[in-house]
Amino acid sequence: MMLSMLSNESSRTSPSHGRRRGLLRGLVTLGVILVWFAIGGLGGAAVGSLSEVQENDAAAFLPEQAESTRAGELAREFSDQSTLPALLVVEGDGPLDPGQIGEVQAFADRLPALELEDGRTLGDLVVQPPVAIPSEDGEAVLVTIALDADTANEQVGEERTVNVVVAELRDAAADLETDGLEAWVTGPAGSIADLVEAFAGIDGILLLVALGVVFVILVLVYRSPSLPFTVLLTSLFGLSGAALVVYHLADAGVLVLNGQSQGILFILVVGAATDYSLLLVARYREELRRVTSVHTAMRRALRASIEPIAASAGTVIAGLLCLLLSDLSSNSSLGPVAAIGIVAAFVAALTLLPALLLAGGQRFARLIFWPRVPRPADDAPDTEAHDETLEEVEARSGVWGRVSRGIAAHPRRVWVSTAALLLVAAAFVPTFRAEGTSESDVFLTQVESVAGQEALARHFDAGQVQPITVVAQEGDLDAVLEAALGVDGVEDAAAVGDAPAGPPGDEPVPPRVVDGRVLVEVVTAAASDSQEATEVVRDVRTAVHDVADDALVGGAAAERLDTQETSTRDLTVIVPTVLGVILLVLIGLLRSVLAPVLLMVANVLSFGATLGIGAIVFNHVFDMPGADAVVPLYAFVFLVALGIDYSIFLMTRVREESLRHGTREGVRRGLAVTGGVITSAGVVLAATFSALAVLPLLFLAQLAFLVALGVLIDTLVVRTLLVPGLVHDLGRASWWPWGTRIRD
Repeated sequence: MMLSMLSNESSRTSPSHGRRRGLLRGLVTLGVILVWFAIGGLGGAAVGSLSEVQENDAAAFLPEQAESTRAGELAREFSDQSTLPALLVVEGDGPLDPGQIGEVQAFADRLPALELEDGRTLGDLVVQPPVAIPSEDGEAVLVTIALDADTANEQVGEERTVNVVVAELRDAAADLETDGLEAWVTGPAGSIADLVEAFAGIDGILLLVALGVVFVILVLVYRSPSLPFTVLLTSLFGLSGAALVVYHLADAGVLVLNGQSQGILFILVVGAATDYSLLLVARYREELRRVTSVHTAMRRALRASIEPIAASAGTVIAGLLCLLLSDLSSNSSLGPVAAIGIVAAFVAALTLLPALLLAGGQRFARLIFWPRVPRPADDAPDTEAHDETLEEVEARSGVWGRVSRGIAAHPRRVWVSTAALLLVAAAFVPTFRAEGTSESDVFLTQVESVAGQEALARHFDAGQVQPITVVAQEGDLDAVLEAALGVDGVEDAAAVGDAPAGPPGDEPVPPRVVDGRVLVEVVTAAASDSQEATEVVRDVRTAVHDVADDALVGGAAAERLDTQETSTRDLTVIVPTVLGVILLVLIGLLRSVLAPVLLMVANVLSFGATLGIGAIVFNHVFDMPGADAVVPLYAFVFLVALGIDYSIFLMTRVREESLRHGTREGVRRGLAVTGGVITSAGVVLAATFSALAVLPLLFLAQLAFLVALGVLIDTLVVRTLLVPGLVHDLGRASWWPWGTRIRD
């Protein structure tokens, strides 16, 4: 609609027709702006409400066929209610005296009467009264609070019940610290509360940091006080549109939204919308130097920009939707969530931005570029400027003209040396550790649940909190117990009885049998949320399956193991699919086979170099404990899908210039005229992804580093040196097999 109203500017020139046309154009522009303001009004509220429809339970992400999922379903038959433990660990500066232990016991007895914000008491949420257990060394007391899992996960206003409970417990426990005691609320409930608290910065600080960084970069790029606000406004309205759709889909259960997906959505929309805006504004400014009519300039800019921007958005969307092949719902849901964000960014950049740029009409529209207002070099209205010579283009392009001349002088030397350096960095990829990390390593700042877990490990068997569970046939019970007890790292194993176990020396309680099956709890020396316990699960499964083929091993540590193994499987399935899909998009865009293959090889090499440098930085510079198994997958999808954008922006312009001037001159012209805007776009996207590091989570910090570094490598090395040098060296052969009418 916008493009059609701007077309055929000079087809009719009568004053009355011109007035009608101008009025209609103004109405369309106003209509587009009003529609987007309506979307912004509704979507702005949705942005702040996304946290209400988040799902951050790792168990809910696992596929139904995962062993821990099937084990969990059977294990629930042995208990009337599923629980979410909150653990209060109380420690002194030495052995506790009877008075201190009694005070903790009295505190535990008062807990059921603890009032919550919504008027309920803690007693309404627990499945059994809190129990205080002194440690064997006499230096700590553990109070176990077994929350009903279903009730704890209910949404109460803007918070989940578990967050409210943990906050109230921590406030109440502060009273114990007056008598030389120190208390922490930890366990699964404490970890969830701290994780939600870490993600709470998404709605505020993350978005503010991202917008602030982008604004500074835009001011430096445009040197205009008003144009950066116009581009940022486009990004914000695009984000509002995306949030509006995602909120309703997540609320209806169509897709799963978690904290990391929400953070990535914010960053992706702001970065992509800004990139698309930069490309359109650059072409619009270029056309304003050629014609007097701002509407003609915008029409030409849209026609020249829509193909590369659409190809870029389509490539990213196609790559992201490949995540639907993941067996983890946290991964598969990220695909459509992020794809919705890219669609919103694309539509906003090609509808709202042109409307905002044209809102001032013929007289004032150019002033948005003030003080560097672009004007045509001559007084001939609505005509193309003269075809500049290569020397004029490179001279006008400044540093990028000099870069293009330098590459043209020694193209083979440039691309070979660049590829060699990238290969050296990629050689460190095998050292990248992505086997998974402990829950305590997830947080980059000190949090109470981690400190409490450390105190728990000092005085109690941490593995008792969430033991490994084994569901087996009744006849295999003895063999399963013997096999589990023979695994290194296992402290104890026992079948769940029909009644609570009595004091030592009493008759053993017979196991509870449900449909011919028994439930065995295996206690590990390591805490269930540690990577060590995850490795023990692997060994327990091997040992148990050797004696009972149909036994199922589950529990929290098993869920972590299944998540890691599923992530590894996803990598082998999704990576080749993404490469194949993006290759097909590039073939259709560039009307060539060889050029898209070269671009894909270049971007895979760029990803390898990024991961290699990441391994060096994570392992040796910051001595990180490793990475989540999903980090390489997310980094690959974002870097290949987003990184190829800059090669698309370059190569579409190179092809356009090659059709008129030949391949080698087309490379020089294309690099010279797009160098500034593509570099700006890359820096913007790298900066927005870097903003993810403000959230104190290891996964997001690592992803932010890898994507930001990879985008900069794609922008400053691959697109600037490797691709231009390679295409210049090959000449017309780059367009094989359909580039016969393009000369060298």
